[in-house]
Amino acid sequence: MAKATGERTRSNDKRERILQASVKVFARKGFYLSRVAEIAKTAGVADGTIYLYFKNKDHLLISIFEDRIDEMCDAVEAQVAGLTDPAEKLRRIIDMQLGLVAEHRDLAEVLTINLRQSTRFLKQFAAPKFNRYLDTIAAVVQEGQEKGLFRKEISPRVFACSLFGALDGLTLTWVIGRGDAGRLEKAAAAAATILIEGIRARGGAR
Repeated sequence: MAKATGERTRSNDKRERILQASVKVFARKGFYLSRVAEIAKTAGVADGTIYLYFKNKDHLLISIFEDRIDEMCDAVEAQVAGLTDPAEKLRRIIDMQLGLVAEHRDLAEVLTINLRQSTRFLKQFAAPKFNRYLDTIAAVVQEGQEKGLFRKEISPRVFACSLFGALDGLTLTWVIGRGDAGRLEKAAAAAATILIEGIRARGGAR
């Protein structure tokens, strides 16, 4: 049993190393110009090892998104679990999404620029892992509506998509402009105010 567990751990470590190498190579050269051989060299593995974990280069790109969305969802759900104010929960979600961007510029560049170049990804954009993140945001909005804090005519799902789209747009602008983390932090605060105040019910607590 211990041997099997150790083998799984090494396998997971190698998979993660390949994903991290993919982020570096995609960010440096772009998705289309990147070669699997370059990713393998950066990860320190043989070319054929890549295909033990991923079907092709598109699969690598999609896996980066799906794995990071899973990590984001886990972190967000843990963070908001201890909060009671839906508005504060939304602010925390916004801070966390843009905070991840500020800390990992290469990853942000891959997720905002390279993903748009993959037709396969675009066809799978409504995949369950992405929907999980939207559902987390929508649930917070619904909670706020039930407490009378947010306008009831607003669709929680539409708001979730709008929030993600707004933050994705801010991220794209920041990555292209090569801005610093402080600029993104200010953008996060402004986005939170615009988005949250836009759905707040008249007379709702602030």
